[in-house]
Amino acid sequence: MLEVGKMAPAFTLENQNGDKVALKSFRGEKNVVLYFYPKAMTPGCTTQACGLRDFNKELASLDAVAIGMSPDAVEKLKRFADKYHLNFDLLADLEHKIADKYEVWGLKKFMGKEYMGINRRTFIIGKDGKLKNIMMKFKTTTHHEDVIEILKML
Repeated sequence: MLEVGKMAPAFTLENQNGDKVALKSFRGEKNVVLYFYPKAMTPGCTTQACGLRDFNKELASLDAVAIGMSPDAVEKLKRFADKYHLNFDLLADLEHKIADKYEVWGLKKFMGKEYMGINRRTFIIGKDGKLKNIMMKFKTTTHHEDVIEILKML
């Protein structure tokens, strides 16, 4: 069970450019805003990503970087990042192995159907690699503002 104060599960995945990104590379340097989203190019995911894009300078001023993670392929992440001029890494978790570690892969319901997928969550990871906050419920339209407020309290 993931808890605030515990070490965040490690990962190394490819970003939208095919480069490897490892959580440990930020240790001691940056706070990490790791957000899991269901699917690139969908309305809620686009709103959330563009909010973080637009607040990238505020994140940087708080020694933080945003990282988005979804089960999309690198090629789709590249199209998503290019189309919306995203200025942070999007990571491809095709087999949802990292999503499983972060306990965000699970049963979802939409329009009367049940299926397995990503439950939208955000993890604020401190420079020490520990979980500082787990955002379970938020609106995609104000997600970036909520993130900034949490980072200001670190």
